[in-house]
Amino acid sequence: MTDEQRAQLLAKSKEFFIHEIIPSHYSGLEKASRLSNYNINPFLTEYLANFLCGDSSPESIAKALIYPRILGTSITTIFGSQVQKMISSIFEGMGSTTNGIDIEYIDSVDGRRKYCQVKSGPNTINKDDVETVKNHFNGVRRLARTNNIDVGINDMVVGVLYGTPEELSAHYRVIAKDFPVLVGNEFWLRLTGDKDFYNELIVSFGQAAQAVDCRESLHSAIQTLADEIRRSTIF
Repeated sequence: MTDEQRAQLLAKSKEFFIHEIIPSHYSGLEKASRLSNYNINPFLTEYLANFLCGDSSPESIAKALIYPRILGTSITTIFGSQVQKMISSIFEGMGSTTNGIDIEYIDSVDGRRKYCQVKSGPNTINKDDVETVKNHFNGVRRLARTNNIDVGINDMVVGVLYGTPEELSAHYRVIAKDFPVLVGNEFWLRLTGDKDFYNELIVSFGQAAQAVDCRESLHSAIQTLADEIRRSTIF
């Protein structure tokens, strides 16, 4: 990869973050400001408000509800749902029409075509996903044999965007017994041929994030939710 190619890919990644990830996260504030979108645990909510803010005012309860949603589950879900689109947007032509495969690429290490399912992080699959992934991979291999195409076990890979091998969950480790699981730096190295691209991509996303200040919108969402809490009979 040339310096110009690297710069172009990093610029595309920054644009994707700004125009896809941030707006989706921002729009989640509207949902987070409605009490009906929470499964309230009345035994713990006031405790969490006091733990966070030192009191159980409507504003404090609203913060205890909104912060985990908007800073945790919301953005994690958004990022996870966008990973395939992100790769296809940054690396044009890698999208796959093969059932159960997210992208296809030429591995920079062994030079072979890889059929890849993309996952966001080292703890983002559950037990049921294990068999689904393996069934998709085995289906591709059966089709390849039928069409006399050379596709080996090591050509079916799971690509995990961030993390380290040590952080992989037990579910990924089950898959890794049969098919390679490439995580974090190794995945991006195989994809780009650049050993530094993974860290540079993290920096690129960080630069995109620095242009955002949603404090006013977050404050408004907290106030809207607090007003609804005042009218509620739950607390």
